[in-house]
Amino acid sequence: MSDDTHPGTEEPNGFSRALLPAGLRDLLAPDAEIEAQGVETLMGVFSSHGYERVKPPLLEFEDSLLSGSGAAVAEQTFRLMDPDTHRMMGLRPDMTPQVARIAATRLVNAPRPLRLSYAGACVQVKGGSLSSDRQVSQAGIELLGEDSPEADAEIVAVGAEALSVLGLERISFDLTMPPLAPALIAEAGVAEAHRGALMRALDRKDAADVSRLGGRMAPILSELLLSAGPAARALEVLRAQPLPPGARALSDRLAETVSAIERAAPGLRLTIDPIEFRGWRYHTGVCVTVYAAGRHEELGRGGRYLGGNNEPACGLTLRTEALLRAAPPRPSRPRLLVTREADPALLARLRAEGFATVATAGAAGEAEARRLHCTHLLRGDAPVAL
Repeated sequence: MSDDTHPGTEEPNGFSRALLPAGLRDLLAPDAEIEAQGVETLMGVFSSHGYERVKPPLLEFEDSLLSGSGAAVAEQTFRLMDPDTHRMMGLRPDMTPQVARIAATRLVNAPRPLRLSYAGACVQVKGGSLSSDRQVSQAGIELLGEDSPEADAEIVAVGAEALSVLGLERISFDLTMPPLAPALIAEAGVAEAHRGALMRALDRKDAADVSRLGGRMAPILSELLLSAGPAARALEVLRAQPLPPGARALSDRLAETVSAIERAAPGLRLTIDPIEFRGWRYHTGVCVTVYAAGRHEELGRGGRYLGGNNEPACGLTLRTEALLRAAPPRPSRPRLLVTREADPALLARLRAEGFATVATAGAAGEAEARRLHCTHLLRGDAPVAL
């Protein structure tokens, strides 16, 4: 965000009207239009796979917004009081819990599996570790009512197709199983008072502390810590470990999901970090984070969770600003300077061909065209590039 001021924005008290709170910014042309077009491109791909669009409200009563899976985003939620009812309301920090609420209430009798899509802005108390943005735009899909590796794979495959349509080809999907680390720690014989320190060591990827704090599971945790990388290698390490029954079931589900993704989206780059557990705390199974080659910011994330009424569900939420920063630049619509006396039928045809017609009351010459940021002039019935 830029704090630069402009003529006419300075108040008498010295406060600049162009100054916005940290993490919030104006999106100007052409970026705003490019983002809107990108969102509609994503939604078109989602729709082509049977995902029906819903539009939750930006604000909800706190009791409903933070119930169920929404409880996991409570600390990221801005709160304010409704002046009419005097009940507390919250600005959504994430749309997935809202979609889960819609599925469990208004669409409770709809056939399952239920496929829903959504797009909109969210506001978070703090930006992520790699971004200072507090207002983020999301576009995503949720598949509710089916608990299977194939459902998890469908979410990944549809997301990969949507990214490809945006021109993002060199992407990777980083798979994790957040319940696996807690399951291993529960079997490690580690005192309750020390489990927090072990989880922090795993989070920091601190092999020395993991070995020191891991109890009888230390050798396994250490091996899994070092196995993060290409999916095939990580799964091989997982299969070789003497995992307890609960952890083995989680490992097997991860392997089955990888196989299903490889069938649904052959050639997709998959990596696995077996004991990564960060993310929204409502995830209960296989999770995924999307990255583009050469970029460190997340393009999106998703995974398996329990929706309303403990309904099995999985989804993928894409961050549209991050996507468009990573995607190849999209050309802006060419701007054609025209006079107000120009033939309306001609202008309609030119707009249908992709031009934005910019009318001027003055002389439609090159100087005026450049002043109004036009790329073309109308000569006779034909546009001419400047």
